[in-house]
Amino acid sequence: MKKPKTSFRRETPGLPARRVAAEILEAVLGRGRPLDEQLEGHAGLAALEDRDRALARQLIGSVLRRLGTLRHLLSQFLQKGGPPANAPRVETALLIGAAQILLLDVPDHAAVDLSVRLAQADDKAKHFAGLINAVLRRVAREGKTLLANIDSADVDTPRWLLQRWSRVYGTDSARAIAQANGHEPALDLTVRSDPQSWAEKLQGTVLPTGTVRVLAQGRISQLAGFAEGAWWVQDAAAALPALLFGDVRGKRVADLCAAPGGKTMQLANAGAQVVAVDRSETRMNRLRQNLARLNLQAESVVADATEWTAEPFDAVLLDAPCSSTGTIRRHPDVPWIKHEADITSLTPLQQKLLEQAAALVKPGGSLLYCVCSLEPEEGIEQVNAFLARQPAFRRRPIAATEIGGLSELLTDDGDLRSLPCHLPGPDPRQSGLDGFYAARLDRQP
Repeated sequence: MKKPKTSFRRETPGLPARRVAAEILEAVLGRGRPLDEQLEGHAGLAALEDRDRALARQLIGSVLRRLGTLRHLLSQFLQKGGPPANAPRVETALLIGAAQILLLDVPDHAAVDLSVRLAQADDKAKHFAGLINAVLRRVAREGKTLLANIDSADVDTPRWLLQRWSRVYGTDSARAIAQANGHEPALDLTVRSDPQSWAEKLQGTVLPTGTVRVLAQGRISQLAGFAEGAWWVQDAAAALPALLFGDVRGKRVADLCAAPGGKTMQLANAGAQVVAVDRSETRMNRLRQNLARLNLQAESVVADATEWTAEPFDAVLLDAPCSSTGTIRRHPDVPWIKHEADITSLTPLQQKLLEQAAALVKPGGSLLYCVCSLEPEEGIEQVNAFLARQPAFRRRPIAATEIGGLSELLTDDGDLRSLPCHLPGPDPRQSGLDGFYAARLDRQP
């Protein structure tokens, strides 16, 4: 009996990357799944060649950073009511196509053709292939003129979030934050020693805070210094809180909610005896892997930090779970999967963590509370309420000299308050910081 012939159909080059990008975007925008979770767990993304994997990531990032702009522009070419709700691949194909035409260096004909093919491969969207073709051809003809008249700072941030920032920081700063969030950030590295030397090797620059900032392409693991554990990836703002303890050589320091471990590694590299605590076994395994690559030592504990107890420490660092609105530059899904109610929902947990952290600080020791949030309920208001409840603690103002002379990162109370629009420069790819808040609280002897 003859074996049936097997036919092999080779997919159009570039289509697999766009299909993966579409699947991840639909999980984020349609089902509210965190982008990091999708990037780490998507088998299709992992199976792509390096070049296609980078393209998929670029497409996802471009769509999410400019989602408001792209939707606003596409709405001008669609009938009232927008794309069909029962065929999400239609909008996804339009967004991916428009992003390539308007924001990326992709030929118009390729962007249109591949978006049409993307829809044709989906049972619900294939009936709208003609619509997608027509709309994207109009985007190619008219889109750049329309794009120039769209206020991206206004439409690429959800209205509720922009209004909050305007109330807290003023209209101009709120718009500057929104504009900074629209640019893909550079790669920030914390180096174990000799930042200037590593900046030269990696063709980067040394920021005033000591972070090395580089414009790297390709896999991070292929960069010089990765294999030998000379540095780790950590946003410049996230690297500041661990510096605020001063000299920690020989001191016992607890790092609560520690994974993936950037601050643990800073403290261990500075000579502290660190105990890192996190409730996630998966994230803690990543921390251990990072420590092993860097040849650094720290004790790791998988536990709920709201209940974990131990002998008092010289210093305790608490990087509390928060809304993460300060990290939109690196996590462009945040504005689209978070809601205003999410901010107040986390404040009871932050309060509980602060109380438990305080119990772990010995008399004369320090507590460093920080969040990667721009929202006062999660930062300054938490700290002020804590100090009102805990008379044994006092705020110790941070000096500009402790953070590279960047006095603009300090509040009137002496707390750290970085904004995404800080560290401006002519090249937006080399500018900005994550939004971070930190307060240093000393326990009286």
